[in-house]
Amino acid sequence: MRAIRQNIIAEKLNLSVATVSRSLGNHPSISEKTRSRVIQLARELGYRAGPARIALRAKRKKPINVCVLVGLQQNSSRLSTFPLILSGIQDRAEFERVSVDVQYQDPGTFHPEAGGNIGIRRLRGSNRSGVILIYPYSPKAVEALARRTPVVSVLEDYDELSIDSIDTNHHTGIVRMVDRLFALGHRRIGFVTWCYPLGGHWRIERFSAFVYGIFANGLEFRQNWVFNVHKAAPELDAGQIADKVALTTREDGVTAWVCAADHQAYQLMIDLQLRGINVPSDCSVTGFDGIEPPPGIKPVASLRVPNEAIGAAALIRLVNRLEHPSSPKRKILVETEFFEGATLARPPMIVA
Repeated sequence: MRAIRQNIIAEKLNLSVATVSRSLGNHPSISEKTRSRVIQLARELGYRAGPARIALRAKRKKPINVCVLVGLQQNSSRLSTFPLILSGIQDRAEFERVSVDVQYQDPGTFHPEAGGNIGIRRLRGSNRSGVILIYPYSPKAVEALARRTPVVSVLEDYDELSIDSIDTNHHTGIVRMVDRLFALGHRRIGFVTWCYPLGGHWRIERFSAFVYGIFANGLEFRQNWVFNVHKAAPELDAGQIADKVALTTREDGVTAWVCAADHQAYQLMIDLQLRGINVPSDCSVTGFDGIEPPPGIKPVASLRVPNEAIGAAALIRLVNRLEHPSSPKRKILVETEFFEGATLARPPMIVA
C-alpha cells in the first residue's frame, strides 16, 4: 500500500498543500473547522507523518519537559475556561513527544525568585525545559521565571519582557462586532469592562478596537458611555455598572453595549433584567470568548476563541524557542470566529 501524501488530502478537500501541512501541524493561522476536516480525512486515509518530522523528534538526545502554570487555584470556579487550552497543549505534546506537568499557582502568592516551587526547581538548570503560562502573573514574577527558563505566555502579553506569547486578535474581532451592530442600525454604542488585580491588558486592547470601530463607522463617541477603562475614573463593580448602563440606555438612548468578555456580558444581562431592561428588545449586548452561557441565559453574541489551537500553538512555540533560543521574540495572534448568539436585534428606534 503506497504512503498517503499531503497532496492527496489537499486534492480531496480542494485545499492547498500548504494549508494541509499547516492543519496537520496545528498552525494557529488555520481555522478549527479546516483543521478538523484535514485531520479527519488524514485519519481515514491512514496518513502518517513524514520521515523528516519523525526523525526530528527521534533525534532529540534529551526529552523536553514543559511545566504549564495555570494562574488559578485548582478548585477555582473560573477554571472551566481553560480545559480546551490544556487539551491543545497536551495533544500537541503527545505528537512532539514532550512531557507536560500541569500546576495551579495562585498569581498573588507565586514568587519564583523564592525558589519554593517544586515543579520550577525541577526545570532549573535544564536546557530542554520550559514553562507555559496560562492566566496573568505579575510582571515581576514572570521576569524572575524567564531568567531561569524559556517562557511562553498564553492570552496575556508582557510587552516589557522579552518572552513569546500566543494571543487572540482582539482588534479584528471587536471591529467586526461593532460593524455588525452598525449594520443592524445601532448608532449609539457603549463599552463595558471589569477591572482586574493582575493583567487584563486584553480589555484595553479590546477597548481600543472598539474606539477604532466607532470612528471607522462615523459614530458618536462619548466617554460617559464607557465604564471601567480610564484609570482616573472610580472602579465600578458589576452592580454599579448595571445601574449606569440602565440609566444611560434610558436617558441617552444607547441601544447596544459591547462587553470586553462573555462573563461580563452574562452578568450584565442578568443585572439589566432585574432593572427592567430586556436583552435584546431594549438593547443589544455582545461579548468575547465564546464561553457557554449560565443555565437559563440566552447565548450572547460573541467572538469564539479557538482555545485548542492556542494551546497547541503555545507548545509549538516553546519547542521552537528551546531549539532556537536566540531567535527574536514572537507574538502570535490567532483569529476568532464570529458567533451571532441571541442578544442582537435592531434598536427599538433609530437614533438620528
